[in-house]
Amino acid sequence: MAPLSSSSHTQKRLASSIIMGVVLGLLVALPAHAAEPMPHLQGGQIGLVWSLPFAGLLLSIALFPLIAPQIWHHHYGKVALFWILAWSGPAAVVFGISTILYEILHSLLLEYLPFIILIGSLYCVTGHIHIRGNLHGSPAVNTAFLAIGTVLASVIGTTGAAMVLVRPLIRANDDRKESAHVMIFFIFLVANIGGALTPVGDPPLFLGFLEGIDFFWTTKALLKPTLMLAGLLLLIFFCIDLTLYRREGHKKPDPTPDSRLAIEGGHHVILILVILAAVITSGSVKLDTVELFGVPLEWQNILRDAVLLLMAGLSFMLSNDRIREANQFNLEPIREVAKLFGGIFVTIIPVLAVLKAGQDGALGAIIRLVTTPTGQPDPVMYFWITGLLSSFLDNAPTYLVFFNAAGADPIALMGPMAPTLTAISMGAVFMGANSYIGNAPNFMVKSMAESRGVVMPGFFGYLVWSFGLLMPLFAIQTWLFF
Repeated sequence: MAPLSSSSHTQKRLASSIIMGVVLGLLVALPAHAAEPMPHLQGGQIGLVWSLPFAGLLLSIALFPLIAPQIWHHHYGKVALFWILAWSGPAAVVFGISTILYEILHSLLLEYLPFIILIGSLYCVTGHIHIRGNLHGSPAVNTAFLAIGTVLASVIGTTGAAMVLVRPLIRANDDRKESAHVMIFFIFLVANIGGALTPVGDPPLFLGFLEGIDFFWTTKALLKPTLMLAGLLLLIFFCIDLTLYRREGHKKPDPTPDSRLAIEGGHHVILILVILAAVITSGSVKLDTVELFGVPLEWQNILRDAVLLLMAGLSFMLSNDRIREANQFNLEPIREVAKLFGGIFVTIIPVLAVLKAGQDGALGAIIRLVTTPTGQPDPVMYFWITGLLSSFLDNAPTYLVFFNAAGADPIALMGPMAPTLTAISMGAVFMGANSYIGNAPNFMVKSMAESRGVVMPGFFGYLVWSFGLLMPLFAIQTWLFF
């Protein structure tokens, strides 16, 4: 991937475009007016055949990068569009154009756009923070890096924390003979588990926030499981790293000698704080609702997304080309996420409709699997099934599927059904670490490590690490928390 253009004019033009998009978006929302209620898909009348495009897209995401990486890199957007049309075209004929258009707009305006704006704004802002200098990658230093990253992940998101810390961590270990294990635990902790404490931390939790889950409910519900899991993994990592460190003996010449760490672009932390404040405020303040093409939009959410886009634009204006070049910053990762998740949020529409139909729908078997014989939700099954599917599908849509399977009522899920929502959240966030395709930052970390000479395990080699280390810990968590 080529780095972002070094031209300051190009960067400022991009920032100006983002800000102009905010203004235009607000102007579009202003004249919106109430419309007649639009027809919805009836989940009880939809067969499983309508879920095939969703399954096809997820399989494409899982397999194409492994079997045809060059084709995938150049055409992933076309693949996503193919699966969108494979569902929306026939569905428009069978269920009516107006119904399908409304369902797509409802998904894009209320779920996809807020999701991608949050991810994109954090990616842009953290991409303009550069940590220069180098430390020696001893077991103590590596463990400290992982611990700091685990905490940061819930503040600036798993993607943001991974992008800020992965480069200095690789530099710190570039004289080590064996450093792949450092990146594996980095994926476990920073790219996944550390993001469990806030909706900003990991995409599945932000989707829950958009559905009505309180911002700090996640912090309270997942604090103990996260501290336990992260603490045990940090201890296990230190023991493994210390053993390998002592065994190495003679080390490679250090291409980046130790030097004091310093942060460039630290003023961007203010932008991150503004993003956090905007997200928290949008969940606690209720303003008027307007309708755009029949889709209800709440003004506090419109203003939140406007603030996030403004922060992304300002991050370009307040930084310089040298920091972007030092970070090898480019927009390709967020383009890929935007295109693929656009496909996911559209093709998942019939799946969610079927799940909302409960045991009367075509996926009633799944509902029965996570339900006790007395008709109550089974948190243990929700944890494991959500988690295992999150291991090999992306964890954000998996969370959404089981959130809907549990009834999609945020008040009930934060109240009497809190163990069920806790199980869904833990499964989606924690077990997203089980494979490279479980969460978006996983593959990004792998690619960055390999581009800098770290010999990372392949897809199945990584599974040996993750299943060998994580599954026993998940079993302990099942016993302790459910």
